[in-house]
Amino acid sequence: MKRSASAEQLLGPVLRSVSRSFYISIRLLPMRVREPVGLAYLLARATDTLADTFEVPASVRKEALQTVAAAIQSDDAVGGTLDLQKTFVPLQSNEAERTLIGLLPECLRALAQISSADRDDIRVVLAKITRAQAMDLEWFGDAGQAKAPSTAADLHLYTYLIAGCVGEFWTQICSRHVGNFSKSAQDQMLPLGKRYGQGLQLINILRDAGDDLRGGRCYFPAEELHAHSLEPSEILEKPTQFLPVYARWLEEAERGLKAGMQYVEAVENRRIRGATALPALIGARTLALLHEAGAAVFERRIKVPRRETKRMIGSVAMSLASKRSLDRMFQRLSR
Repeated sequence: MKRSASAEQLLGPVLRSVSRSFYISIRLLPMRVREPVGLAYLLARATDTLADTFEVPASVRKEALQTVAAAIQSDDAVGGTLDLQKTFVPLQSNEAERTLIGLLPECLRALAQISSADRDDIRVVLAKITRAQAMDLEWFGDAGQAKAPSTAADLHLYTYLIAGCVGEFWTQICSRHVGNFSKSAQDQMLPLGKRYGQGLQLINILRDAGDDLRGGRCYFPAEELHAHSLEPSEILEKPTQFLPVYARWLEEAERGLKAGMQYVEAVENRRIRGATALPALIGARTLALLHEAGAAVFERRIKVPRRETKRMIGSVAMSLASKRSLDRMFQRLSR
């Protein structure tokens, strides 16, 4: 089916404006895979923007999130999202996010027009992602004193719902659309994709820890903080005391990336292999920078410079995403 002009806009300029690194990965994908993956990302980014519009009370954000989550699951619910534009669009300081929220009805129309199998997969993954976003609102609500999930199991569930399920979604979409997707069976790829996604989300949490703590958000389990005689509100004052907890989750993130590289090694399609490997390569370099920063990670946000990301992309392209080259790059970028 030929894409409409609005779908072309969504999967081109709009997608590029709201995602620098993920857009690059999507552009590497075969066209038949690119549309459902790109649309799922846009919907997830839109719901995330609604949940993170801090100028709006948490109760209103939660209601808006529920409205959009229900619209995604419905065949005819675009109208329910139109009122959200009046509330949320003017509050977006980021122009790209303001545009995306304004185009949310178009995203839902695009969802209604794709194949039923792809639509079903998008609905399953968005149900999990919006559940995780609702957990965010329940944990942290309105800005105030830093809070934390209670247990490691809570954090594991959150990382699965917000990102591990994306690894499963990626596997299902690619398996259906690409005949030579993987040398391994889907039931082997799904758990690897899940752990890979969870590892990538942990990297986001580790990288953003300082900013999150200053904003009243702590993703590190309260039970682990208490074992080191810490409350979430004390982490920034006692970073050295917190480092063992931080290091434990760094190791967990590293294991997730290694699962990701096992996933990459099994992918037979070169374009998908390159797209799948890029987040692991960027993640490996990010983890190396986090290790180097030590306690300073809480004072500044660690980010891989754009020039380094461009070099990685060039290296992946030059190597034609060969398995040996990708593994060498990963080992070099890791600490």
